[in-house]
Amino acid sequence: MLEPQALAAGLLGEVLAGRNLNEVLSDLWRREPDLPPRTRGAVQDLSFGALRFFSRLDFLLQALITRPITHEGVRCLLLVSLYQLIYSKTRPYAVVDRAVESARGMDAPWAAGFVNGVLRNFLRSKEELLARAEGFEPARYSHPQWWIDRLRLDYPDAWEAILEANNSHPPMTLRVNRRQIDPEQYLKLLQEVEMEAEMLEGGALRLKKPVGVDKLPRFAAGAVSVQDQGAQSAAHFLDLAPGQRVLDACAAPGGKAAHILETADVMLTALDKDEARLKRVAENFARLNLKGRLIAGDAAEPQSWWDGKPYDRILADVPCSASGVVRRHPDIKWLRRPSDLAQFAATQRTILAVLWRLLAPGGKLLYATCSLFHEENADIVTDFVASHPDAKHLPISELPSGQLLPSAEHDGFFYALLEKSI
Repeated sequence: MLEPQALAAGLLGEVLAGRNLNEVLSDLWRREPDLPPRTRGAVQDLSFGALRFFSRLDFLLQALITRPITHEGVRCLLLVSLYQLIYSKTRPYAVVDRAVESARGMDAPWAAGFVNGVLRNFLRSKEELLARAEGFEPARYSHPQWWIDRLRLDYPDAWEAILEANNSHPPMTLRVNRRQIDPEQYLKLLQEVEMEAEMLEGGALRLKKPVGVDKLPRFAAGAVSVQDQGAQSAAHFLDLAPGQRVLDACAAPGGKAAHILETADVMLTALDKDEARLKRVAENFARLNLKGRLIAGDAAEPQSWWDGKPYDRILADVPCSASGVVRRHPDIKWLRRPSDLAQFAATQRTILAVLWRLLAPGGKLLYATCSLFHEENADIVTDFVASHPDAKHLPISELPSGQLLPSAEHDGFFYALLEKSI
């Protein structure tokens, strides 16, 4: 039988080697289609948890050994096991026994004894080691030091709260398709099937406990979608009206594009340069019974797809570091590098300047990221407005700074609404 502990250790090794967690999980599900749901859930919990607290776990592991571990499989098995010993409800002896058993299956005769010794040593010194971890910032906050430093600079009064939120479990929030049903009515449907939920600002519904989408009432019929409350703000901020030509310039997987069509009778073009991901937009539209034009193309190269007619509204949800959604994608913390921010910023500046040319006079463009770093957000908008006399940065009354910080209600997002002079 395949142990969740060993499977999660294998996934952790692939991510630390540079792969995306969602990709390696998908590969595992394809390789092992007969894994029971309970095992899948355990593997996902362990891999996400070990990545969420990776730098803390690694600090503890380094304190427990006297020389580097040259076998990556053994190292990752120990990291996952340390996560279980600290954060799970599994009995310590069971964690150690399963780790030792998994180590016996490795191509290292010494692994079982070594794993047993390290984990038992941790249990003996647990409180002392955890106290030592508090004195080292990457271990205390479980983020890379450069990330901590950047947030401390950008948010001198909120950086610790942001880091804490980043290490929490994300909420499961629903967007109700108001073309079919009101949020209040859908809340009653949830209550009828004994799913606890609360109404958030704007009509989003947050579930008390996450569930599979197949359990949501009328999901297949298009009555509801899963979307973070912060992401649901985009359609509202765009100031939509019937008959407008609207472009969602980086549309996949289609949540914001679908919300636009649920909100107003507009002529929407959903653009994305990844044809495979564009298929997900089409699937979402079909489930929700929505119609929009789908185009595979690069937002930075409109000559290959634009019909020459200006748009009344443009959503520029540009590629970014995704630093505002790391609790959903904890691998991002360890895959990103400081130099990535400058590269993202360069792409963002290019896309914004190009899309601006496609906007009709009097039209509005919503610049959006799921990032927290000023270099990708406020700095981009400030520089753009300064270099474009026809651009006016409009206030968003619900979000004066433009920046949503991660909280119990939503992830981290940035929005800036720009109007083109007539």
